Amino acid sequence: MGTTGQGQAGQDAAEVNGQAVRGRSVVGGILAGLRLTVTSGVTGAAVAAVVVGVILERVPVFLSGGGVLILLILVGFVAGRRSPGPGDPPVTRTALARIEDLRATSGESADVPVDFRLTVAPDDRPAYRVNINEHINLVDIPVYRPRGIAVVEYRPDEPWEVRIVTRPTPEWSRRAEEAEIDSAPGSTLVEKPGMSEGSWCMLVLFTFLAGAALVVLLFRGELFTSGDDEASSSKRPSATSSASSSRTFTTSTTVSGPSSSLLVLGRMRQTAAELEARVGTADVTAIVIEERRMEIRGDSARPPGETVHIQMLPYELFPALVHEARTTLGVRDPKSWRIDVTPDAGTGAGPRVRVTVTGKEGTARLDADATARILDRRPVGETAEGR
Repeated sequence: MGTTGQGQAGQDAAEVNGQAVRGRSVVGGILAGLRLTVTSGVTGAAVAAVVVGVILERVPVFLSGGGVLILLILVGFVAGRRSPGPGDPPVTRTALARIEDLRATSGESADVPVDFRLTVAPDDRPAYRVNINEHINLVDIPVYRPRGIAVVEYRPDEPWEVRIVTRPTPEWSRRAEEAEIDSAPGSTLVEKPGMSEGSWCMLVLFTFLAGAALVVLLFRGELFTSGDDEASSSKRPSATSSASSSRTFTTSTTVSGPSSSLLVLGRMRQTAAELEARVGTADVTAIVIEERRMEIRGDSARPPGETVHIQMLPYELFPALVHEARTTLGVRDPKSWRIDVTPDAGTGAGPRVRVTVTGKEGTARLDADATARILDRRPVGETAEGR
């Protein structure tokens, strides 16, 4: 091969040193993997704690998750700015290598990335194959050609870490000109061990989700039963009996889901039908409609003229009344709205519909009849007068 050995004693010492360094490298890789796993798991748990704290309105849970996230950010910032310690520099050695093949991958700058397939021939160990990528200046590319000899630096503990020496010393330049190196067989190819970048990404994602799932499981009772408790309590009508022939009732429901506003077309009538089925009558004394809540009240002792038939109202026209009240009565940023439907027994004109909007400017309202025809407006600042 045109290379010289260092003797049996030198080879034995180099092999012992190489094994020791490889052992330290493996331990360092394991510790780095553990740090990455723990960090991603804690991050997932912290994010989940912030979300759970917001949903359940639990301030301690929210602050705990947010505090851990801030702490992780600060640790990462400090670790990124801290200069590396005075650890042992990696041991490198110089050797000759035969260029089996090379291919430039692009040419957009003066330094071109080139893929090399090399046969590295160290002085103290058998030759081996390695694939590397180097940035070579355009001026120097003609120097490297297949079956040519180059001077390289490699790490005995990590032989896949090979770097081409573009400006070797005169001694190594002379050795490269005189040397003849045979190609090493393909079975001697060395590659960096360990998981690929995709595997590391999958590990980080898995531990992140595992940490988040752990926090959700800890609060699963409150997360998955609070909504059911609220729905069941809203569906449970409160009824009082004043006599065997009369009763009063009040019941309400809260809508939920992706389109949870009662302004969605058809949602008011559907909700009214559900409430009617719950109380067993369509005649009520009052109806209250808000963004996500509808309530009805009734009294069976009232005569028909003092009640409202729950299914005879023009629910499909109510969203237009709400829009009119929110945009024309001087409330620039409405925070809430409410529809009150009550019987108008005094005039016999049917139910009265009142839409009230509230914002930082104050409260405004408009009144309409049972056909959603506007009868009266009270913008912000006007004193309400009797009708």
